[in-house]
Amino acid sequence: MHWGVGFASSRSCVVELSRNQSLTLGWCAGSEEHFSFYGDIIAFPWQDYGGIMAGLGSDSWWKKTLYLTGGALLAAAAYLLHELLAIRKEQEVDSKDAIILHQFSRPNNGVPSLSPFCLKMETYLRMADLPYQNYFDGKLSPQGKMPWIEYNRKKVSGTEFIIDFLEEKLGVNLNKNLGPHERAVSRAVTKMVEEHFYWTLAYCQWVDNLHETQKMLSCRGPFSDLLKWILCHLTKGIVKREMYGHGIGRFSEEEIYQLMEKDMRSLAGLLGDKKYIMGPKLSTLDATVFGHLAQAMWTLPGTRPERLIKGELINLAMYCERIRRKFWPEWHQDDDNTLYESEESSEASKTHTPLQDFSFYSRTETFDEEGTENSISQTPDTDYTGHSLFDSDVDMDDYTDHAQCK
Repeated sequence: MHWGVGFASSRSCVVELSRNQSLTLGWCAGSEEHFSFYGDIIAFPWQDYGGIMAGLGSDSWWKKTLYLTGGALLAAAAYLLHELLAIRKEQEVDSKDAIILHQFSRPNNGVPSLSPFCLKMETYLRMADLPYQNYFDGKLSPQGKMPWIEYNRKKVSGTEFIIDFLEEKLGVNLNKNLGPHERAVSRAVTKMVEEHFYWTLAYCQWVDNLHETQKMLSCRGPFSDLLKWILCHLTKGIVKREMYGHGIGRFSEEEIYQLMEKDMRSLAGLLGDKKYIMGPKLSTLDATVFGHLAQAMWTLPGTRPERLIKGELINLAMYCERIRRKFWPEWHQDDDNTLYESEESSEASKTHTPLQDFSFYSRTETFDEEGTENSISQTPDTDYTGHSLFDSDVDMDDYTDHAQCK
């Protein structure tokens, strides 16, 4: 008797995995548009009705080898898929008067998230100074989205709806200083970033630069490398299929990168020499733009978007640095520009420490907003002239000349 391996769901659905069937996972580079299966890996008897197996012959040595190899592969597949798909048992989460943020697990490169939407949402909570608790349970929202929040037992998914919900319930509003025209511009830029620029980043991250992305995934266990390989290639297939459905995936690689460059140049032109995208004060748009540009800045080593943002579009790099240093004081980078570090700083001080997984966070408790704003000495938050990297008054010509001298 031969055996097949499948995935059984409580939704009266069995997906057979032993006959070249594909299974779509609900995890795609942070996209908010995916669904997932929840259930158990099962094995079931598979009858062969005089088909391929009968044609192999009863005394073939290679048939016995095929049986042994196939059985081993099925057993390995059952174990790996169980590790990959098994969802942790639901735990009771007390969301009374507390914001519980569900998101993907931290990667192992020191960046808070490989998902632009998860990074956007967590950065927004810090910008609005709203205490929250991270919950890395891997479970998508009832709508199949990530990230999502719970507040007073109310579940809300989709970053736009989450922000609207928090504004209504808690009275926060990062856009209170924007006029009607500025709000319209902000929404238009948000849609360009989330509905267009995002897909070019997803292509670079999960298709063109998949090998480097695989290294950043955090996965434990004896088969962690194999699990990461499977997850990355499954995600690659999902990204390519959904990009094709979106329309942008029908273009060539060069054309996709041309579209990405146009979006990045548009953002650089809009930012100019301002402190934030819409002016001297923060807005919700800054959380959106930072969540996406941070991927190009810190998760795509050696790629075209990284070279562009750290080269010709240096104002975007400085913008990302300002936000990272102001709202993510615990997020350190191994490859921080030496201009940001003192000459005497030790190698240990430049090494990033893992971000905390489960803890309440409030910016007012961990960051002094005034900082050393009036200090003339060089600190990790100032450039070589003593100017604050949080401000937009850094002379880019002097910055470039000094970098060349170094």
